[in-house]
Amino acid sequence: MSAFSDMQDLLADFLTEAADLLDDVDIGLVELEQRPHDTGLLNQVFRGFHTVKGGAGFLEATPLVELCHRGENLLDQLRSGALRVTPEIMDVILAATGEVRRMFAEMERGAMPEPAPEALLRALEAAAKGESFDARSLRGTEAGRGQEGTAEVETAAPAKPQPPGQAAGEPDWLGYYRAAFGEPPGSSSATTAPAQEQAQAPRESGAPASKPYRPEMLSPSGGAQGAAAKDSTIRVDTARFDQILNLSGEIGLTKNRLSCLRDTLLGGRRDEAVAETLDAVFSQLDTLVSDLQSAVMMARMQPVGRVFQKYSRLARDLARQLGKDVELIITGGETEVDKTILDELNDPLVHLIRNAVDHGIETMAERRSVGKPARGTVHLSARQTGDSIVVEVSDDGRGMDPEVIRRKAVEKGVIGAEEAAVLDHAHCLQLIFLPGFSTRSEVSDLSGRGVGMDVVKTNIEKLKGQIDIHSSPGMGSRIVISLPLTLAILPVLMLKLLDQPYAIPLSVVREIIPLRQEDIHQVGHGQALSLRGEVLPVFDLAALLGREREQPPSLAVVLAHGERQLVLGVDGFIGQDEVMIKPLEGIHPRGVAGATLSGDGTLVLVLEMKQLLEGVF
Repeated sequence: MSAFSDMQDLLADFLTEAADLLDDVDIGLVELEQRPHDTGLLNQVFRGFHTVKGGAGFLEATPLVELCHRGENLLDQLRSGALRVTPEIMDVILAATGEVRRMFAEMERGAMPEPAPEALLRALEAAAKGESFDARSLRGTEAGRGQEGTAEVETAAPAKPQPPGQAAGEPDWLGYYRAAFGEPPGSSSATTAPAQEQAQAPRESGAPASKPYRPEMLSPSGGAQGAAAKDSTIRVDTARFDQILNLSGEIGLTKNRLSCLRDTLLGGRRDEAVAETLDAVFSQLDTLVSDLQSAVMMARMQPVGRVFQKYSRLARDLARQLGKDVELIITGGETEVDKTILDELNDPLVHLIRNAVDHGIETMAERRSVGKPARGTVHLSARQTGDSIVVEVSDDGRGMDPEVIRRKAVEKGVIGAEEAAVLDHAHCLQLIFLPGFSTRSEVSDLSGRGVGMDVVKTNIEKLKGQIDIHSSPGMGSRIVISLPLTLAILPVLMLKLLDQPYAIPLSVVREIIPLRQEDIHQVGHGQALSLRGEVLPVFDLAALLGREREQPPSLAVVLAHGERQLVLGVDGFIGQDEVMIKPLEGIHPRGVAGATLSGDGTLVLVLEMKQLLEGVF
């Protein structure tokens, strides 16, 4: 029997509200350290602790009540002026919020939380009395610090498990593929675990192993798929829901008009007036569907600020550990991006901010010696540019020396000496993205293992984005990430190859040109042509896909591939479109990102050009 079996709905509501409050408390604490005399901010933090304690008391979560009560006592002493804000006091309060997160995770699984470590409780009590305490004893007490712990409002009930590769109400993508091409290359005979089994897999929470995992407590409704549902929830402004509802109503009315017109046509009336009315109704329906699609996409958009604010504590704690003084400045928090991208962006940004504090910002003594302020600055910003979002992480630290990077890359064997010798400064900076690269000679718990930046680049590329580095020795570094606003709808160029339609992302397309065989020349082991004075390599899409053709291609598309361009031979073009990509579950054909359907119901494969060109360009 669960510890909270009689109050599941109350527990879910508490965790939703309390997790948000705790996020605000963490943000407020980091700001309070910069503005120790801000009584309004201190009162706000105190109220957050007090509210969490009140909810925990109603749920009879005694360990959480005890921890919050001691945190309240310490904050009350700060409010009264009996104590002043110091880094050591902030350490113990932030350690307490980390423990609160750990307790939230245990309560989410339906278990009574384990008490906070005695060392932390003693430190809170000692700090409140103005007595000394050992801050080192707090290390290791924050099992929940790295967890998001935010229970968000559900917008839909979790879907029932579907067979691998086909969701409810969706086309049989694998069937379409086999009908068009036969058995796909790289198909896997392994079956995907049912969604329910995946949802019931326990998550890491820092909870004791002796505590049983209770999946029935993960959902506010008691369902066993609460974990999956929680990961797929989203906060949406009610005004956006109202817009969706209104558009749905308009589409319903238009459907009724179409039904009446259908009856009219079936009744034998087919005069010009009926044709004009039908054309007008279809035009209206097209507009409404486009507006509804835009409204739904806007509902998925989330401001980046809520996620960015959490990095303030990350930078603060890491700087304290390294003995540095670092301020994280955040701008552009109101910029909105698709929730899927925002979630996937978290890990890369954690790596980049850690690197900026650990590698980039100098110690206070080093900064003073070169005439810099003792406090280093890391700037995290976001802005929208066209249909892309640009995220930048910059610092005013020591910067990167291309020559040092070149030398280290050769020493560690991630690149050959001859290859490294011909690289310019910009390409030398790109070496930090290679697996196994690190400028540290010793391995610590923070860096030196050569992992991190390669993971950052891989994750960004998975999001169809790109990452660039700008750095000068002594002047700091700036890392720029460019991402699409959404992955749900992708602008593509539809083309034909051997009477089969394909799609490539429009973002890589530069221009369409005729392809005459007399313009193509053999260069080394490949073919190339000259386009406005620039020699570009030429590839036949059929050859890349392993398909045979009788006649050479007569048309081509010029594509951007990183910083270079290439010419891709095809048989024809259908036009530009915006599509929703569906993955081919259970199969992984090389160079295929997914599939979509054309207007006439034909299966269209969306190509992943980077993967297709691996090993040949």
